[in-house]
Amino acid sequence: MRATYSRIALVTGASSGIGEAIAKKLGAQGYGVLITARSADKLHALAQAIGPGCVAVPGDITDSALQQRLFAVAQESFGRAPDIVVANAGRGLGGSIREANLAEAEAVFTLNVTATLALLQQAANQMVPQQEGQFPRQAADIVVIGSVVGRHISPFSAVYGATKFAVHSLAEGLRREVGPKGVRVTLVEPGIVVSGFQEAAGYPDTMVQHFDERFGPLLVGEDIANAVAFVVSQPAHVHVSEIMIRPTRQDYP
Repeated sequence: MRATYSRIALVTGASSGIGEAIAKKLGAQGYGVLITARSADKLHALAQAIGPGCVAVPGDITDSALQQRLFAVAQESFGRAPDIVVANAGRGLGGSIREANLAEAEAVFTLNVTATLALLQQAANQMVPQQEGQFPRQAADIVVIGSVVGRHISPFSAVYGATKFAVHSLAEGLRREVGPKGVRVTLVEPGIVVSGFQEAAGYPDTMVQHFDERFGPLLVGEDIANAVAFVVSQPAHVHVSEIMIRPTRQDYP
């Protein structure tokens, strides 16, 4: 017999860092969890760690076929579509506007903005009809992981910041569109989080060390996961629209 879960969560970019921590936290809350990322080995190991309520679907989130498959797998595995979608997949890009590698910048925009837009669109189109007969008995959440540099410009990660400015706009536009229909859209804006993000973005070790010396103790993925768990645990009529989370000593950005 198929297990029954109070909620079903889809988490992208779940193989490490913030995404991994969110998947673990939501799994610990007793939710069914569907996770995706490009690293199949890490993803399957995480699914085993979370337990039988977690299903791994490896793939590239920029692939529209994968996005469609995620919702189909949720239906097959849990009997219904996700009512929590965490749009976390993304990557950074260090460097200023003058130094930006345009090919790398295009790839970052494709992942951080275009793929996120596609996921938000699909999630909203699934959730709005569901909520017509469910709200306010049942909550539906779309959680978008942004960044403090999507609000406060850093010249040292200006291209990445531009992608997060765009994502923030998408989240607010979607909130205004589907909030009145019973679907909550929350933007979570982390400050400096210790994860594999810095290495993937090309930030030198000396910069990370400087962050730790100046702002530490820095955030870890579990700090962001706690915020996401708080957001989705609220009664359906309570909409936490935005949360910015910084290390206590981080003054900028």
